[in-house]
Amino acid sequence: MSHIKSREVILALKITDELLNRLEAMRDAWRRDAHSVPKGLSCSESKEGQFVLVAAESVFTTIPGACIIKGLGAVELVGTEPLFEEGASSKTLVLRDTPEGWKFSVKYVPPIVRERNTR
Repeated sequence: MSHIKSREVILALKITDELLNRLEAMRDAWRRDAHSVPKGLSCSESKEGQFVLVAAESVFTTIPGACIIKGLGAVELVGTEPLFEEGASSKTLVLRDTPEGWKFSVKYVPPIVRERNTR
């Protein structure tokens, strides 16, 4: 039986100047001392040299209209549709500093639906 791989959903949101400043501070702190990054967050650079911050499911939460990242702040979500399917697991928040600006996305594993004894 094959299982569906993880999916990634790009978030439409509004970013505050305060959050941008905190992200820049996180990048600077990570470059100076990688051990200064709080537990549940990980930082890296892409092949293109873009800063990438990944937040584990334990340090972020989504509520209607917002996504809250422990230690960084909240972002306002645009739209009211659900970010991921009910029962999704292994959620991670990915923040990328691209030439067009910060991009936020959520990676998750959709729920596994088993159809047994359908006869």
